Amino acid sequence: MQAHPFRLLPGQDLRDTLEDTVRQLGATAAFVVQGIGSLSVAQLRFAGIDQPNELRADLEILTLAGSVAPDGAHLHMSVSDAEGRVFGGHVARGCIVRTTVEILLALLPDHAFSREIDPQTGFMELFIRDRRRGE
Repeated sequence: MQAHPFRLLPGQDLRDTLEDTVRQLGATAAFVVQGIGSLSVAQLRFAGIDQPNELRADLEILTLAGSVAPDGAHLHMSVSDAEGRVFGGHVARGCIVRTTVEILLALLPDHAFSREIDPQTGFMELFIRDRRRGE
């Protein structure tokens, strides 16, 4: 495992930048260990809902975690607003950095991740291959 800390800047899209960073690093498998920072817009898809909910406010990222494959990410995040209310769910595109976001990625060079339809769930799910074993 290789640690890769990095920082997002104001105006960047959190998910797009994270996925682009993993691709630019040439990583085939990564996990977001943690992320903190602030957003001006959060797009969160709540459990059982098909479309993301848009939150526009000064938001603090309390938690950010998930997996990143070359063909996409599966991220969960919780944010709080100025009144301390907490919202959480799946991270969609359109989460815009307000001041900064600091992320710690764990790169897994011995593995390859992909997103594929899982016949059991019917959703795009994480498939893990061990490159050492040629899987």
